[in-house]
Amino acid sequence: MADDIPELDRQLKPFFDRIRLRDVLGPDEQVAIREAGRDRLQFAPGEDLVREGDRPMNSILLTRGITCRYRLVSGGARQLMAIHLPGDFVDLHSFLLKEMDHSVGALTACDAITFPHDNLVRVTERFPHLTRMLWLLTLIDGATHREWLVGLGVLSATQRAAHLFCEIYRRLEVIGLARDYRFSFPVTQTALADTVGTSSVHVNRVIQELRQRELITWEGGIITIRDWPALARLADFDDRYLHLSRERR
Repeated sequence: MADDIPELDRQLKPFFDRIRLRDVLGPDEQVAIREAGRDRLQFAPGEDLVREGDRPMNSILLTRGITCRYRLVSGGARQLMAIHLPGDFVDLHSFLLKEMDHSVGALTACDAITFPHDNLVRVTERFPHLTRMLWLLTLIDGATHREWLVGLGVLSATQRAAHLFCEIYRRLEVIGLARDYRFSFPVTQTALADTVGTSSVHVNRVIQELRQRELITWEGGIITIRDWPALARLADFDDRYLHLSRERR
């Protein structure tokens, strides 16, 4: 991995940006992350990165594309519980929990880097500050999960879709992959329906409603938010749960 530092740094940039947004990342810590990575993997849309019941020996860092955390119930219905973007570890919790209690699937073509758990052990033993940063990222995952749970309980399907678009835009914006209220989101309406907890037929009506209210356009996999204040108001969106600022110590 370390023999192609410029390319590796390009792939790791979203991850480093996520941490730098919240704290200083030292040069030795950056080297430690570079050296802890092992294999570069590619996944096709619909392919699983890791499956429920697996006991992975690696954690996977997404460097390109969009993945989802999901569960299947006995009747075959699928519920998406999280969206992963570049710079996200999709299964960092498997480092400690060992057995996967859900699956992670690719919603688009994806690139990723594996981090063997043995390497992560060495990183956490040598770099306590970096360990805290990895812990922080898992806590933010938990905060996002709580926000989604509240949305499923009290928001309408239209509000949940609006909330998702606000969230994805903010998360992509801070890693330099969205600007001017436009971002790439080439997922299917079926995946969107599984995310907001409704049917494909209903989610199509939801998108049409957001378009008719002139809040968004969605063409060629590109979403443009036409009225951010109105969309955020509809979604009751407050990005506090994303913890996008650096806290004083």
